[in-house]
Amino acid sequence: MYRIIGFLAALVLATAAMPVQAQSGYPARPIRLVVPLAPGGPSDILARSMAQQLTDSMKQTVFVDNRTGAGGVIGTDNVAKSSADGYNMLLLAVATYTINAGRYARLPYDPIKDLKPVSILAGAPYALVVHPALPVRTLKELVALDKKRPGQINYSSGGAGTGPHLATEVLKAATGMTAVHIAYKGAAPAMVDLIAGQVQFQLANMIASVPLVKQGRLRVIAISGSKRSRVWPGVPTIAESGVSGLDEVGGHMIMVPGATSPAIVARLHQELIKALQQPDVKARLEGEGAEIFGTSPEQSAATVRSEIERMGKLIKQLGLQAEGA
Repeated sequence: MYRIIGFLAALVLATAAMPVQAQSGYPARPIRLVVPLAPGGPSDILARSMAQQLTDSMKQTVFVDNRTGAGGVIGTDNVAKSSADGYNMLLLAVATYTINAGRYARLPYDPIKDLKPVSILAGAPYALVVHPALPVRTLKELVALDKKRPGQINYSSGGAGTGPHLATEVLKAATGMTAVHIAYKGAAPAMVDLIAGQVQFQLANMIASVPLVKQGRLRVIAISGSKRSRVWPGVPTIAESGVSGLDEVGGHMIMVPGATSPAIVARLHQELIKALQQPDVKARLEGEGAEIFGTSPEQSAATVRSEIERMGKLIKQLGLQAEGA
């Protein structure tokens, strides 16, 4: 969850076109792409798409390795402590990374020094989705139902400290809702129980929500962000629904161990930009409500630093700190 800082498409494309020399013969063996959350969620979906594109363009297998636990901390730490040789990458939500940095008093890695952003790939709004049986079609009606049934409405998330969890707590604070948080080990199982009616609503990444709404398995009543989505032009933003403070877009980024050489970072950035510009990837992401960013390593690092500071303040305000991962 972040506000993306100045991105110029022309600059990115120019950077992508520049020849980059990494280490001789790189890559010479398969590359591991760690997703620190469960399979089936938006991070995993994007990772598998990017892995296939990178495999094709780099002529070496890029495989996804799901390392779950502790809200993403276990997989993140695994990459932070891996060899900085270009064969270990991490894909996760910007919000997950920056929230963990502010939420935990102790982490097994330094979030500024031990990992280096390569690019923020793309971002999509959070969709406020409800089970179709829930008798609400607007945010106002959801708030009213919650107040009519205090403490009886549940919402799911992919885990404590994830972007959707924090965003929902912001929503609750702004509206006075008392909905109970049910944390799952990943966005996919959280969504499964929402579809089954075990929980009543969720703020979910649009990438995972669009197909389920199309199938009628969920109902969308609002989205985060500063503008309506071209995918759902009839769905109002949360701000239009009367609640400010949720204009963020949930983005995903690629990171590598902090000591990775600038040449390898540049090569990976070049390959990622190339992958994002592939017509099928671009069409699929945009069709799911995502916006392609492809930020430079420098822009990405600046965003991460500013979001760590912002999230830290917000977490303290909401009282969501934890002792240690």
